Amino acid sequence: MGNTIGVLVSGGLDSAILVSHLLAQGDHVQPFYIECGLHWQAAELASLRNYLGAVATPRLETLITLQLPLADLYTGHWSLTGQQTPDAATPDEAVYLPGRNLLLIIKPALWCQMHGIGRLALGVLGSNPFDDATAEFFAALENVLSRLGQPPLEIVRPFAHLHKPEVMQLGRNYPLGLTFSCIAPVKGLHCGHCNKCAERQAAFRMIELADPTVYANKK
Repeated sequence: MGNTIGVLVSGGLDSAILVSHLLAQGDHVQPFYIECGLHWQAAELASLRNYLGAVATPRLETLITLQLPLADLYTGHWSLTGQQTPDAATPDEAVYLPGRNLLLIIKPALWCQMHGIGRLALGVLGSNPFDDATAEFFAALENVLSRLGQPPLEIVRPFAHLHKPEVMQLGRNYPLGLTFSCIAPVKGLHCGHCNKCAERQAAFRMIELADPTVYANKK
């Protein structure tokens, strides 16, 4: 699997576009999804499977799901309860999950090391405002991973110097209607009024592309 790149995917716009972008470049792609028991993950994972099915090529490996339950850590948090979910008026900080990138990366990183995959790609954008999305954070994490008695792993961020409109332009011809961005889904549909739905709607407007998403309650 030496020529394969691992990709951490959530099913949202950025990571889905990253999978298709790497496939278009000729990479062999091994996607990973982390099941944490968060409120929206059943709908998110179903959408991700649909997206991967739509873009499948012989170079796209079968999705690997890894379990990382967070109920004992995020007890009572809105991400688990679905209550008081940040709405469209809230700032980015409102949807930050403590330790998110560290928690999501560690298991696929170890899987890659243990199976001979030397690179793990993330769809982190240059506009990400959080400290655990910086070059310094990922360099430190690579250093930690190098001390675990496993082969070295490079954490790559192909979109690290791009902003949302540029990434959306890269993905405008992909089946973006199959992606999922909502943190308060209604019967498997995007709710239309949460923080992430507002971000999604803005992303399509940025590139003047019709939003194919079905919203339960779009404003």
